[in-house]
Formats: sequence, C-alpha cells, structure tokens
Amino acid sequence: MTTSPATATAAAPAPPPLSARRRWTVLAVCALSLFLVGLDTTIVNVGLPAIGHGLGVGTRDLEWIVDAYTVVLASLLISAGALADRFGRRRVFQCGLVVFGLASLVCALAPSAGALVAARALQGVGASMLSPVALAIVVNAMPDPRERARAIGVWASVFGLSMAAGPVTGGALVAALGWRSVFWVNVPVVLAAVLLSVRFLPESRAPRARRPDLPGQLLLTVAVCATVAVLIEGPRIGWGSPWALAGYAAAAAATAGFVLAERGRAEPLMDLGLFRRPAFSTAVLGAVAVFVALTVTLLLTTFQLQHARGWTPLAAGLASLPMALGATVCAPLSGVLVGRGGPRRPLLLAAWFTTAGGALLLVRAFLVDDAPHGAGGLSGAADLPGLLLALLLLGVGFGFANAPITNTAVGGLPADRAGVAGAITSTARQLGSALGIAIAGGLVAGAAPAGLAAASRTGWVVVTLCGLFLLLVARAARRR
Repeated sequence: MTTSPATATAAAPAPPPLSARRRWTVLAVCALSLFLVGLDTTIVNVGLPAIGHGLGVGTRDLEWIVDAYTVVLASLLISAGALADRFGRRRVFQCGLVVFGLASLVCALAPSAGALVAARALQGVGASMLSPVALAIVVNAMPDPRERARAIGVWASVFGLSMAAGPVTGGALVAALGWRSVFWVNVPVVLAAVLLSVRFLPESRAPRARRPDLPGQLLLTVAVCATVAVLIEGPRIGWGSPWALAGYAAAAAATAGFVLAERGRAEPLMDLGLFRRPAFSTAVLGAVAVFVALTVTLLLTTFQLQHARGWTPLAAGLASLPMALGATVCAPLSGVLVGRGGPRRPLLLAAWFTTAGGALLLVRAFLVDDAPHGAGGLSGAADLPGLLLALLLLGVGFGFANAPITNTAVGGLPADRAGVAGAITSTARQLGSALGIAIAGGLVAGAAPAGLAAASRTGWVVVTLCGLFLLLVARAARRR
C-alpha cells in the first residue's frame, strides 16, 4: 500500500528548527529566485523596439511577448502553490527553476515572434513554481511572527527592486549584446539558484495537502486570458465588434463560473473567504494598482523615448535609473517601517509619491510635443529634468508599496493560510502587470511618433488614479 506524501509528512517527526543564519540563508536563496521572476517581468520592456525590429513585428505582437509571460504566471501561481504543498516545496521550486532556465534558452534562440511568445509562456510556467513556493518555504522556515514579518518585508522589497532594475539592466544588455542577451542572462542565475537550493533549502510539505482543483484552474485561466486578450486586441478589432463582445462574454462567464465553482468546493483553488477581510481584499486590489502603474509607466516611457525621441535602448534604460534608485532606497526602508509600526505609514507614503509622479507625467503630456531625436522646445533636453523627477517619485512610491501590501494581506494569518494569501497577492501583482501592458499598448498602438505624448495622457491619468487608490488601502490597513 502506497503512503501519500501528506500522510508521510504527518507521521514523520517534526524537523529540528533551523538556526538563525540558516533561516536567513533560506530567505536569500528564495529571494534570488524572486528577483529573477520580477526582473523578467520588466527587463524585456526596454528591448521591445529592438525585438520588433529584429523579428519584424508591430506593437500588438510586442505586447503579447510581454503578456504571454505575465498572463501564464498570473494564472498558475495558486495551482503551483498547491502542487508544492502536496509534492514538496523544494522539489517544485527546483522544477520551476529548470523549466524557467530551459524556456530562457528557447527565448534566446527564438527564430520568430510566435516562437518567442510560446517560449515566454513556458517561462511563465516555470516562474509560477518559484514565487509562491519560495514564499511558502520562507514562511515555513520562520515560525516566529516578528521574524516572519521582517522576512516578508525583505521579500517584498526584493521583488520591488527587481521590477525597477529590469529596464536599466535590459537597456545595458540590449545596447552591448543585442536583445537576445536579456534571456541569456537568466541561465547562469538559474544554475546558481539550483545549486544553492540543493545545499540550503529544507524540504517541506503542508500537513494536509489540498486536492487539485482543475475546474477552478481552467476557469481562472480563461478569465485572465480573455480579459487581457480583449484589452490588447480591442484597438485592432474594434471595441464593439463581435469578437470583442465574445471576449467580454467569455471573461464575465469565466469569472462568474470561477466564483460559483470555488464556493461549492471543500478545498478550492482560491480561498474566497479571505476576501471577506477588508484589509486583504483592498491589499489585493492595491497590488493590482501598483503594478498597473509601474508597467504603464515603463512601457509608455520606453516607446516615447525610443520611438519619438530616437533614444537608444541603453539611454532609455538609463532614463529609468531614478525609478530604480527610488525603489532601491525606499524598499528596504519600507520593510523596516512595516516591522516597527505596521503598514499604514509606508502605504501613505507610497500613495502620495505615486500620485505626485503620475500627476507630473500628466502635466508633461500636455506641455510636451514629441519630435524625433528630441528636437525643439520642451521635447529636447529642457524636458529631461521633469521626466527624471517624475520617475524618481514613482520609484519612491513603488519602493514603499510592496512590503506593506504583502504584510497587510498575510498579517495575522496562520502559516498555512499565509501561503495562500501570498499566492493570491502574487497573482494580483502579475495580473496588474498584464493589464498595465495591455492598457499602455492599446494607447500607443498606431500612434505616430509625434503623437505619443498626447496618446499617453490617458495612461498618466490611470497612474495617478492608482496612486490615489492606495490611500484606501492605507485606511483598510489602519482599521486592521
């Protein structure tokens, strides 16, 4: 008779607690994988014009190159966490690293846009086994609530840093080695992470693994993919066309079916009961808002600088350096503030800085007329300080946002539910990235270089509203 992993785990004696040095080493190894996942969400953005030129594709195909990764990642995050609970977190984590590394190789060698989109989707499959699984490993390794809160702060900070560092890293790689290098760079990092995981990560499983929820997984995937597909293809097919109406219907039906299916299951894919906690539900929506703002900013800025101004990928990547600097300085500070006084203060800082950055970019969009190579008026060097200041403000806001949002979502929950809550928050982040890419791409698709500033105005309104929404998240965190 075969013993299930869950039974074997329950019958086995509890492993001895890890030393403090080993616990923080576990966090470092898991954070390395998280950095890789976040980096690949944004590192491609600055290389999109070069990819389009190299493969001969337009803006809409470029959107799919980015969103194939984020949509698959968002759809599979929670299922990957359930698989890890059943079969072993370290085992699934290592499997995800291998899949991610192999997919990166295929991306680097892709001969066409279709092959690159498929390989990016496979990357998303591998990445889905990294983020929530690594968070579960960290939570399991740190039973003390205060230490776990500090670790979650570091965890969220690393993800924020990786997202902000992506454009700078991507710009340097594209300029020096070509666009394929943004995928080659993953290979040595994956190899190092695999070796470190073998040496340092403990194996763990849930005391009682959940059953697979295939209907819920299928409905969630359809809902996410249909929503993003309509946003990307809407400008081309027409928002009132039969295909668009079919997309609306598919997204609505899949979402309703998912909610009904999850309510009727004893062990659902997504614990909808968590959404009855106002702090949790607003934190999830806050995660979506933060990453919509980030990706809209990165994509619109990339297209404006490279297509309208004629900047090189390296120059465009360096222009985002203030954003990376703001996130680098403020993300660790945010983790410290959360550990000392809770999430409300850093959330308020995130809200005001994000709002200010979005508002400044909106004002610029009304004052600046783009011209090729930055010729004339405020479209030249005179406008650069305003752009850099706006990106710095957004970087500061982004740096302050991640740690308190994650803490608000998982704070006060037992370890078994914290893993699920963390997976839902990670899903919200990736969904926000996918929506941001679709929104920004829809705004600039078909726009002439000289009209990109005007086409971007709606995007900057969206960024500003995302910052204001974080004020509601801060209020919910205070009530908690």
